[in-house]
Amino acid sequence: MILSKKPLSLAEVNSLVPKTEERKPIHDYLKKFSLLSKADADKLVVDLRGLNNPKLKEENLIKLADFLPKDLEDVNKVLNEANLSEAEANAILGIIKKY
Repeated sequence: MILSKKPLSLAEVNSLVPKTEERKPIHDYLKKFSLLSKADADKLVVDLRGLNNPKLKEENLIKLADFLPKDLEDVNKVLNEANLSEAEANAILGIIKKY
């Protein structure tokens, strides 16, 4: 039974999955694709949340922290349903480039 639903970054999932031999493939995958530490991913999400953009949902912020888009095109690919203006996408990219 699902009690609650919360999006998690890859870094956060890595910190929650038990470090056992049977979970090694999961950790290998997460290590390969997780670009930030849990602390940095959390800080990035907080910084992005600080934009107070109503178009950005929590799951969008997590996607941005996981993918770390490099340019406006990548930001728009990750957030295609958010329909961001160029100024909004540039603000997001400016924060992400700090990481």
